[in-house]
Amino acid sequence: MSRPLAGPQGLLRSLNGRAILEALARDGAQTRAELMVSTGLSRTAVTQVLRMLEHAGAVAADGVDHDTRGPAAARVGLHPRLGFAAAVHIDHRAAHVVLVDASGTVRAEQHAEFAAEDDRVDHIVELVDQCRNLAQVAEGAVQFVVVAAPGIVTADGGVRDDFGPDGGRFRAALAAALDCPVRIENDVNLAALAELTSGVGRDLSSFALLMLDEGLGAGIVIDGKLHRGFSGVAGEVMYLPQTPIPIGAPLVGDTVVGDLALGVGRDSHASLGEHLEAASNGEESAQEIVAEIGRRIVLVAGTMGLILDPEAFILSGKAAHPALMDAIETVAAGYAEQLPLRFYASVFGPEAPLVGATGEAVAGLRDALFTRLLTPATKSGR
Repeated sequence: MSRPLAGPQGLLRSLNGRAILEALARDGAQTRAELMVSTGLSRTAVTQVLRMLEHAGAVAADGVDHDTRGPAAARVGLHPRLGFAAAVHIDHRAAHVVLVDASGTVRAEQHAEFAAEDDRVDHIVELVDQCRNLAQVAEGAVQFVVVAAPGIVTADGGVRDDFGPDGGRFRAALAAALDCPVRIENDVNLAALAELTSGVGRDLSSFALLMLDEGLGAGIVIDGKLHRGFSGVAGEVMYLPQTPIPIGAPLVGDTVVGDLALGVGRDSHASLGEHLEAASNGEESAQEIVAEIGRRIVLVAGTMGLILDPEAFILSGKAAHPALMDAIETVAAGYAEQLPLRFYASVFGPEAPLVGATGEAVAGLRDALFTRLLTPATKSGR
């Protein structure tokens, strides 16, 4: 007869505790019987661990199961005040903040444009405080923050954007102001993570997300993992060479759209969104602009396809507009024999970076909370 594995009981309780906490985080409130199924633990082990977690304030009663046969059973879920995280999406115009709890429930949301004289850190802190007040969350309760930011983001959280490299000053200042860990991530990478975890990319082993907003960027997923590159530059496709565009010139963007508009006799100050709507309404000059942008995006996808060979490309932001998707599909059809390319529309639209930031914020919060709850306190020597 095989003997049971021997080992410290504290370690066993910690492993069982994490299994239960992760099951509750993944599937929501459950009965003891459901936790036995989802974790593989015995009834005794589930009961003992839940008692420990209840004492620590990690779980709480969350309704009753009336659906299964037999007596009603109490459900238990993560405590709604176990901890909080903030997800932030910033661009050149505004900041959008979402406050979430450990279950992933959004507790508050705020959005505001930057004033010309605003400091980004002060602006974000103010929005986080507004979210805390709306959700009646105490000061200091926000324990983790993820920021989706445009630009190249290095592994240590440094940002290189239109103003040059910041050496990590933005991340450090925000972490100090909020008194909690802060993670900075490229906005397009977070959009790709949103698609990977809960969007079109769930059923793809590899894909490239192409997001068109003020510029064009790519988020690359290979074998189910986000590829950031050695220095965070992976996916910076805005300046890939294309004939007859001069090397170093942007492929798309406000300036490019303005130049294309001038070439067909349209308002050079109109936004890409306005041209897209005009194209949808059948205006031929607008359709010419959209067709050219679609051609450029397909050439970017073709270049990436020859190097990475992803299963598909997911179009996000303005690239997912029906008029531009139609133009992209038309151009791609002309290359189908030499290089088949598949395109899907993002399910999240312009909110994809914030969705990705929220998912990463919840994951980071849970990891920190679960580790803290299940790590035995060290006894100080006398």
